[in-house]
Amino acid sequence: MPEWAHMPIAETYKPEPVFDELGEGFFDVVQAAEFPRRILRFRNQLWAKRVGLGDLSDEEWIRHFGEFDPLPGNFQHPLALRYHGHQFRSYNPDIGDGRGFLFAQLRDVVDGRLLDLGTKGSGRTPWSRSGDGRLTLKGAVREALAAETLEMLGVDTSKAFSVIETGESLARDDEPSPTRAAVLVRLSHGHVRFGSFQRHAAYRDTKRLEALLEYSIRAFYPGIEASAPTERAAAFLREVSARSARTCAAWMMAGFVHGVLNTDNMNVTGESFDYGPWRFLPTYEPRFTAAYFDHSGLYAFGRQAESVLWNLEQLASSLFLLFPEGSSTDPLVEALNVFAPAFNDAVLGRFFDRMGLQPTSPDDPEKDAELLAAAFAFLHESQVGYDQFYFDWYGGGLSRTRAMTGIAREAYRGAAFEKFENFLGGYRAVPEAAARLGDPYFARPRPCSMLIDEVEWVWETIAAKDDWTRFEKKIEDIRRVRQLYGREPHD
Repeated sequence: MPEWAHMPIAETYKPEPVFDELGEGFFDVVQAAEFPRRILRFRNQLWAKRVGLGDLSDEEWIRHFGEFDPLPGNFQHPLALRYHGHQFRSYNPDIGDGRGFLFAQLRDVVDGRLLDLGTKGSGRTPWSRSGDGRLTLKGAVREALAAETLEMLGVDTSKAFSVIETGESLARDDEPSPTRAAVLVRLSHGHVRFGSFQRHAAYRDTKRLEALLEYSIRAFYPGIEASAPTERAAAFLREVSARSARTCAAWMMAGFVHGVLNTDNMNVTGESFDYGPWRFLPTYEPRFTAAYFDHSGLYAFGRQAESVLWNLEQLASSLFLLFPEGSSTDPLVEALNVFAPAFNDAVLGRFFDRMGLQPTSPDDPEKDAELLAAAFAFLHESQVGYDQFYFDWYGGGLSRTRAMTGIAREAYRGAAFEKFENFLGGYRAVPEAAARLGDPYFARPRPCSMLIDEVEWVWETIAAKDDWTRFEKKIEDIRRVRQLYGREPHD
């Protein structure tokens, strides 16, 4: 064994490879592709330090996340996970990890969560079908930008952990080809998808379905103590529904459009992950779509809550197989019914957080909802920049002079704005707002955002000159704002 395999690992590295204990039927043991080159383009040092991998040299990093030599005490071979899924509401039983695998599992020593290190673009698996198992470099860059921006906005998201360019050339229909290739590693709170349950339900394999439920409760919801399998299934669905509602609300207030809300792209921990054709809203438009192939607008911005709830219903249908024949569906329906109030509460909470305002009181939610409604009526009518609005009015009245003299000042007039401002006058800023508003960030004319033109601007110099300066500066800017808002990961 080479010397580097015995490298010292920080005490905060807590390996816990447990998914393979589920056994046959849940995954396939696979090998990573051998790439002609391995050029480190991005390493998430903040999260690497938090999980005890921050002391790896770049050479060691590439060996683990470009060549996929096992991490100490972790899986000796990668696992390609098996699942099914509804894709644009059509059931597909022929999918699974087709260009990725589960590489390692470890504990977050700050909050105790079980985390996965999974890949994208690591080579073919039994589930690749006609695909090449690869990821474009632009796709990896886009995922890193999406995850960093969502984390800045307080969304419960997977983290882009590593991007390594592989030296391969790929042909793609949606990018100028040939295009460069990369392998991405993401740090996620689990990779158990709604489609993971659907697979075993489709085969009416109650034994494996129950085993997956028990794994998911033990790994992600240890507080569930119900004894009967049906009670545990309902309690599990209730937790997944509530977390999914909060994540969806966070997307809405971030102006984020996931793009492909298929059941195989939804995680039972409620964490947002797997960023393909995502977009952030330029202006408020409920019909805005992210995927060029979403011709019907199924996953449009304003339909995301509907889509998430529909996906939860498919998960409920899978879990119902664990109920004795003739059982009532009431426990699962009740679990699904937590979605709407959890979503509404979270939207309101996220709105006040993004505005830097204190809600009136828990006893008067109707007044707070009126402010929210007035804000969105104004956003819809004025078509002011979605991010610009929250930037201009952070702290409410504390920002009035800045907003009314800023680049969007012409938008802040008319009946819709007057109604919003009248409501706004009844709210105080959060205690931290004044200090944040004194930061140079708020002296800028525009907020830190991630619209599609900015993504293309970042990519332009990478594609043309292999110049990563814009990418690095954008990541630095995002993290600077994240720190300002107190959303920095702990070491």
